[in-house]
Amino acid sequence: MKITEKNIIGELVAEDYRAAEVFSKYGIDFCCKGNQTIADVCTKKNISPDNLLNDLNEIKLQLENPVIDYKSWPLDLLADYIEKKHHRYVAEKTPVIQQYLAKISTVHGKGNPELLMIFEEFNACASALAAHMKKEELVLFPFVRKMVISNEVPAAHFGSVENPIDMMKHEHDVEGERFRRIAALSNNYTPPDHACNTFRVTYALLREFEQDLHLHIHLENNILFPKALLLESSFSGSSCSIK
Repeated sequence: MKITEKNIIGELVAEDYRAAEVFSKYGIDFCCKGNQTIADVCTKKNISPDNLLNDLNEIKLQLENPVIDYKSWPLDLLADYIEKKHHRYVAEKTPVIQQYLAKISTVHGKGNPELLMIFEEFNACASALAAHMKKEELVLFPFVRKMVISNEVPAAHFGSVENPIDMMKHEHDVEGERFRRIAALSNNYTPPDHACNTFRVTYALLREFEQDLHLHIHLENNILFPKALLLESSFSGSSCSIK
């Protein structure tokens, strides 16, 4: 059933949290004032109901397709997916964003000095992520795959898998904090009124990059890493099991 002007905004968010992003886009308070209908809030905020409903129904179409249950995936499949999906995304998008940042920093940097700081932060992020992903691809992920295939803990110079995992989680924290600074410097990726198309595209790409990084880190911190620790523990005679 399609979403209409009679739907309650808070109920829509409760049904699918992704609707929150749409309401935030339009500056709609779906939390404290979530008991309003779409018709009510559009009238109060002078928003086009058609535009809002189109965006919400696009989200609903996504909801009707099953949400990916990453937790049910085997560890080696999840490692493969992260490497081929998220590592590849970082490798492909990084030089594009760097090129755009270089251009708009040169053209608009005098009037918008924050661009120079964003460029510096992103370059540091690009270098750190490249090294980070290489460590995962050459050390951590192969170790995880060997545990799954051999059904035992392989010999490794780092001892327990907990050691590289702790390092990866620390590096995740560093890059998460770096992107919080980028978001603050860019006014949450909001280009100024005078921004050219390249300026606007650059901010849109930075926002997309951060969103992908959040999912990337979530899959590792909250699914892959805990399951890898449980698997290693199960081989040492622990009663722990992977769910």
